[in-house]
Amino acid sequence: MTRFFCGTSGTGPYFEGWYFKHQTPRAQTLALIPAFHIDKKGHRTASIQVIASDKSWWLEYPEVQLQVSRQPLQIQLGQSRFGSQGIDLHIQQDSLSLCGALRYGPFTPLRSDIMGPFRFFAGMQCSHGVISMGHSLRGTLELNGERLDFSNGIGYIETDRGRSFPSAYLWTQCVWGGAERGSLMLAVATVPLPVAGFTGCIGSILYGGREYRLATYRGARIEAWSSSGAVIRQGTYRLDVQLLNERRQALRAPVEGRMERTIHESLCAEVRYRFWHGKDLLFQHTDANASFEHSSAE
Repeated sequence: MTRFFCGTSGTGPYFEGWYFKHQTPRAQTLALIPAFHIDKKGHRTASIQVIASDKSWWLEYPEVQLQVSRQPLQIQLGQSRFGSQGIDLHIQQDSLSLCGALRYGPFTPLRSDIMGPFRFFAGMQCSHGVISMGHSLRGTLELNGERLDFSNGIGYIETDRGRSFPSAYLWTQCVWGGAERGSLMLAVATVPLPVAGFTGCIGSILYGGREYRLATYRGARIEAWSSSGAVIRQGTYRLDVQLLNERRQALRAPVEGRMERTIHESLCAEVRYRFWHGKDLLFQHTDANASFEHSSAE
């Protein structure tokens, strides 16, 4: 691996982070976000955020402890590693003890970049990427003395990079197994541009052996969105997301490269997803392990 910061422009503001989510067959869930950040003055730091269903932790590291390779994906931060084959964690800081190893099965990538032509927009605050819509897990972690067995569980990985999170946005994600297995990701956000801005969406649904891509660049319309969900229509397709219950945890988010904004994510929210093609309901899925995040403009 190489020092990641050598591959950047060397000046801020900039951030990049990777979201690794893990679910056990018994509905225990844990997410980790290794990241790095460069502020306007060029000050560089790295971090890991750990999110459980009832608590979150923020750990900051000097940038010299971060190494990253993108192909294949591998991130080393402190004594912990995150990559395409799995994670190895050795974290002992303050009120957090998190150790163990998980191994990943084959990833489920999207056929094309979720950002579509948006990735070419100059000056975008934030670009989103999906690394795996779902993959199998095996192994165990120990979180503050509690053993979490993720064998036969499901994982999901995405990434964000840019200068700042959008001022107002909604994000939700869910992956489920069983006979009607599926995976879903949706993001709605205000997008400021030099001349004007707009509210757009990107989303992908994997179900029944195919991908349904819902995005502003494919003609999707946002009929409604709020802290309780969203309704997206694209041609004859309609996605309805309804938040039923949530347990929010505080996280840090970037503002011009500095991790100084507080947002709140429900790692284990109860969310109902309904997806129609015309009058036909393709599926209805309610999941207590869905992720849900909403932030309003300040």
